[in-house]
Amino acid sequence: MNRLFRGDVEGPELLQRAFWMSFGLLFLTPVGVAVAHYEGTRRWLGLAAMVVFALAYYAAAFVRWRWDDPFTVPSVTVLGTFALLAAGLPPLFGLDWLGLPIYLAFVLAMSLPLRWAPFGVLGSMAVIAGDGVLVGAPAPMIGGFALVLLAFGMMMVALRHSRTLVVQLREARGEVARLAAADERLRIARDLHDLLGHSMSLIVLKSELARRLADRDLVRAVTEIGDIESVARSSLADVREAISGYRRRDLGEELDGARAVLSAAGVDTTVRMAGAPLPEAADGVFGWAVRESVTNLVRHARASRCVIEVGRDGDEAVLEVRDNGRAKGKHVPGNGLNGLSERVAAEGGTMESGPLPGGGFRVAVRVPVGSAS
Repeated sequence: MNRLFRGDVEGPELLQRAFWMSFGLLFLTPVGVAVAHYEGTRRWLGLAAMVVFALAYYAAAFVRWRWDDPFTVPSVTVLGTFALLAAGLPPLFGLDWLGLPIYLAFVLAMSLPLRWAPFGVLGSMAVIAGDGVLVGAPAPMIGGFALVLLAFGMMMVALRHSRTLVVQLREARGEVARLAAADERLRIARDLHDLLGHSMSLIVLKSELARRLADRDLVRAVTEIGDIESVARSSLADVREAISGYRRRDLGEELDGARAVLSAAGVDTTVRMAGAPLPEAADGVFGWAVRESVTNLVRHARASRCVIEVGRDGDEAVLEVRDNGRAKGKHVPGNGLNGLSERVAAEGGTMESGPLPGGGFRVAVRVPVGSAS
């Protein structure tokens, strides 16, 4: 529905918009009944006016595909034609046509720039009041039509505003995920630079020295080569330790990171922990499960609430992550969930993931405590 209300529509979404626009034409029923009682040329003119009005109504709704599309000569022409029909047909045909400016308010609320849409609704109220006076409608009837117009018009303005906020929130969540990934890459680059910068410089200097000594002092050159080997092995051990740290952050660190990321994404997060501390292997697997679940939630779920529970069930440690977002795209196993399932299986545990009956998504991981210790 987000792309629908932005105007980014195609296929089924286009049909949805057409359906709702067609539903609005039901309010032309009283006009159709009145036209059916006309006689002679007036009846044919009334039928023609209804058809032209309906076509202009559809054209005004579809002439701009996105809210932020610029106004063009065709779009302004279509909206202007529809406004003239909505304002001019009631004085031409009489009291039964007085409700047409309600359609004008609806279209202007959807078509004008958002900051001008309320003024379009108020302008439509002025049109319906003027038409009411011209056709001799009673004041209570004019007031009733004006209130209906105001209610429908402002409801569409509010709906459009809420859809715009939803789109902006979705884009902000994507930006949060992108920035988090960029920050992680920067941290890895900084750590590797700190680890290897000094060691690699030392290796280069000793390599140059060994090359210069090779012709005149072979013993010392061999000593320098031994130092190079020692520094290289030490650097390799440091890199392996760093990579192991990246691959296995403990559950506490992952929970802290999850709170920060979800808070930035506007997701209310509850964490519940019970039972004794977990063995190292189970702690690492649960840390991966939290990371993968939160990554999926931020990227795909559009959730507003997330619950993370850690506890014991007999001889098993249990982790469960639940959210109230949409499950679309998450229940199809991907590399992340497949990789997590393999890690859990390697510890002798089991993993379940899938949509919840009442909406949302759930990831549950169970690891035998004995095999994880």
